[in-house]
Amino acid sequence: MCGIAGIVGAAPSGTVLDAMLKALDHRGPDDRGVFHGDGVALGMTRLSIIDLVTGRQPMTSDDGAATIVYNGEIYNFRALRAGLEARGHRFRTQSDTEVILRAWEADGDACVERLRGMFAFAIWDARRRVLFLARDRVGKKPLYYWHEGGTLVFASEIKALLCHPGPARAVDWTALHHYLAYGYTPAARSAFRGIAKLLPGHTATLGAGRFTPRRYWTLPADPPPTAARVDVVELGARIRHEIREAVRLRLESDVPLGAFLSGGVDSSIVVASMREVTGGRITTFSIGFGAAAASYDERPFARQVAARFATEHHEDVLEPKAAELAPVIVRSFDEPFADSSAIATFAVAAATARHVKVALSGIGGDETFAGYPRYLGLGLSERWARLPRPLRHVAGALARRALPESFTSRNLGDWVTRFVAGADRPLPERYLAWTRFFDDAALAALATPALAARLTGDPDADGRAAWRTRGHGEAMDGAFRIDLATYLPDDLLVMADRMTMAHSLELRAPFCDHHVIETSLALAPSLKTRGWRLKGLLKAAYADVLPPAVLGHRKQGFMIPLARWLCSDLRPLLEDLLDAERVRRRGLFRVETVEALKAEHLAGRRSHADRLWTLMMAELWLREYLDRGGSWSLA
Repeated sequence: MCGIAGIVGAAPSGTVLDAMLKALDHRGPDDRGVFHGDGVALGMTRLSIIDLVTGRQPMTSDDGAATIVYNGEIYNFRALRAGLEARGHRFRTQSDTEVILRAWEADGDACVERLRGMFAFAIWDARRRVLFLARDRVGKKPLYYWHEGGTLVFASEIKALLCHPGPARAVDWTALHHYLAYGYTPAARSAFRGIAKLLPGHTATLGAGRFTPRRYWTLPADPPPTAARVDVVELGARIRHEIREAVRLRLESDVPLGAFLSGGVDSSIVVASMREVTGGRITTFSIGFGAAAASYDERPFARQVAARFATEHHEDVLEPKAAELAPVIVRSFDEPFADSSAIATFAVAAATARHVKVALSGIGGDETFAGYPRYLGLGLSERWARLPRPLRHVAGALARRALPESFTSRNLGDWVTRFVAGADRPLPERYLAWTRFFDDAALAALATPALAARLTGDPDADGRAAWRTRGHGEAMDGAFRIDLATYLPDDLLVMADRMTMAHSLELRAPFCDHHVIETSLALAPSLKTRGWRLKGLLKAAYADVLPPAVLGHRKQGFMIPLARWLCSDLRPLLEDLLDAERVRRRGLFRVETVEALKAEHLAGRRSHADRLWTLMMAELWLREYLDRGGSWSLA
């Protein structure tokens, strides 16, 4: 695992690349390397995981024609190496880096189609004077770039790009529009104008000043219907095989590794699979929130799993010190990022990094095997939409009265409010509305006229495009695809990468293996939710392995008690960042709308935790990155 950076074209002084690499030290504190060629400079900071002695980068081919910098892990590199050796290639290291380089020599740009893992890499072809960039299928490893005139600058994180004199600290208003809607920036853009991301499942070449991206993988489109009669036991065995194989491959390491264990189904399955393929020590890590936030704490279930599989288990309690962490988190993302689970991820990563350098996680299990309540809600909403409008109105009002808002992890009142409000919308807008922090109407009430004039993009475009590839004749399949194409890579995997790399910890996600995803998408959603049960098929597959309490307890998610904290320990931060006079001077949001959100939340009438946190993180980002020599003016 590494941080990578490079400059192609009009290269500034060598100190610029040094500064870029220094900004990435947290991603790779074990080593640093640079390569300078004619019109190109490449560099990396290394977190040594595999081939600790001879796997240094940048790595150059024997003939000096190609040089690679690479961030990630290729889990099938030993099999690929054996195949390349059979074709006459000779190796001088034991690293997966050299396997990528030799595979590129053998197969050119198509080499990525054989790689199974997480990666972002760049190869400089000195003969053709072409730069080749590649990113893994799902988007586990980041790759940002800035291209203007004859210069391209790339890096693992934005903070490194900002060390170069080219990229400007100016707002990308289209990206900010998406952020306000969903809490994260869209796949191809960043919050900084001119700084883009190479999309997941894409490669790109830069030659003669021309930047040409190419897609090499996408979610399998419109899968054929699953046979009406299926053997559920056989399906369960197949799923367990794919997950076990994905876990086995991710145990490749020359340093100690462990696992995040939340106590939920997905992380428990990862630990169970680890135990299936190794008799060695397994170290697991959990965090909790204490008695004051018991509905968010899954440690009792994690302890059962740890005991069942004889792990060396560690626990930490996360106190409400997010006010101290908030600036650190913003600087880790370099962009506004409103998923408050980042705080919990940051905390468990800090605890884990004290013991190991690599950890496995259950991230991706919800999107692949139907873990979110909104998936079942989608089927219910189709029935609800067929009811006469007057009946829906009365039933909705009764439901909202019976289920008031709460600050627990299971805020049924908010779920009902969102469900009823979206009933008249067609699909996929109905589903997308459930996942937004601010819908179009709320944004219209929030944005000042000056900001509204800038919010001209379509935050839902990527979701709609993913929906169109749905199959099985089931709307739920479209929901899976929206989440796999947007929420997973742009929110969850970004969060996992930044929060673990902030502690020089490598995180591996077996459920995000593309073989597991393709296997899952080949199954009809109705199979994955057997018995109208979230993860019904997955739970049935592991019923003889996991403790019954783990399989039976309701989904909680890896969340923090943000709603409560905003009324107590985080209230001073809330009042500082969203002070009425500060909001007025900033000129982005209507003061009366922000004040109404604050008042409703602090009075306990309705939870606006996600919305307030979205606005707080936007203000903090502006202070950290734009008020200090940047440009955000609406004039």
